[in-house]
Parts: sequence; C-alpha cells; structure tokens
Amino acid sequence: MLFKDEMLRCYLIGGSQDTHHDPDEFLTKVEAAMQAGITAFQYREKGTSTLSKAETLALGQQVRELATKYGVPLFVDDDLELAAAIKADGIHVGQKDQRIEEVLAAVGDQLMVGYSCNTAPQVAHANQLNVDYIGTGPVFPTISKDDAGSALGVEGLADFVEQSAHPVVAIGGISMDNVGATLTSGCAGLSMISMVLGADDVAGTVKKILELY
Repeated sequence: MLFKDEMLRCYLIGGSQDTHHDPDEFLTKVEAAMQAGITAFQYREKGTSTLSKAETLALGQQVRELATKYGVPLFVDDDLELAAAIKADGIHVGQKDQRIEEVLAAVGDQLMVGYSCNTAPQVAHANQLNVDYIGTGPVFPTISKDDAGSALGVEGLADFVEQSAHPVVAIGGISMDNVGATLTSGCAGLSMISMVLGADDVAGTVKKILELY
C-alpha cells in the first residue's frame, strides 16, 4: 500500500487497554470508527495491556479483518513480528522503540513507516530518513500515554510542521474543543485515542472530525 497524506486526517490509535481492558468493546468501537470513516488505524496493545502475546496476535488478526473490510490502512505500533503476522500495511516507531534505521532496513518498501518526533533534533533526524510521516506531540496534556512528555501547544506543533520534510500528524490531548486550533498548525492530520475510543458516540465523533477538512 502506498502512503498518502490523507491517511493522517483521522488516525485512530488504540488497544484493549483503551476500552477498559475489554477486547470485545475494543473491536466494537474500532469497527464503528472504521465504518464512520477513520483514515487509518494503529493497533497499539501496550502500556497497561493485560493481553498475552497470543491474545495480542488473535486480537490483531480480528483488527486486520475489520481493516480489510472497511479499506482502512492498518499500522502496528513497534512490533515488526506482529506487523508481519497480521499483514499490517505499516508500522509506527517511537523514540524508545527499536532503532528507526533498523526498522527501515528490515521493511524496505514493504511497509509504510511512521516515526514519533517530539523535539526539534528528532525532527531534524527524521528529515534524513525515508519515513512516510512523523507523529508529533503531545500537543496538549494527555493521560492516554504514560510516557508522554510535556505539551508542545499549537505554536510548538506549527514550528515542527514547518521544520519537517515529512507530513506531520498531531497527537496528544486532542479533543473536540481544540481540533480546529490544532489544524491551524498546518499538520496533515489528527491522531487520537481516548477522544474516539472513550466517546459514547464513536461514529458521531469521527464524523465531526472529518467535517473539519
């Protein structure tokens, strides 16, 4: 699958840890989000996840089926083995994950590659790499990731967008109250976890995000 900037517009991230450790609730909400039109999904079974490796794989295979059904590009967070096993379309690499150069060498042109960049030097480094996009944040304070740094704010995000040679997807504390302001940064899109997976109306939330474009 060839990367397109439009994939970043409404980029949902999550795992069972984001739906009360309930895989069934997770799949129900992910399907609702895909049906409503999310532009990409990143399977991230991490942090407080209680699933075993086998359970993570089984859930990932179900996510793969949904992504195929709805034509949604599927990324896996920081796990080349899992990405290969579920035939993901891409992989996302964090600063604390496997070295990005090793991942790029391993995947060649077989997978799309995203890379987390949260400082100016990290963005400068990414500019020298053949990644497809960078994820930058947290833009606002967030509780979805326990390792998130201090918030950049919209101005900080805009600086990184200007500096980056790659399209930038914003992450961290994105909510309906700040999505409009976030898009003024020039970022290619918005990635979110709790804003969608924690919503009572998943489909309605996704549609409101897409209406901003």
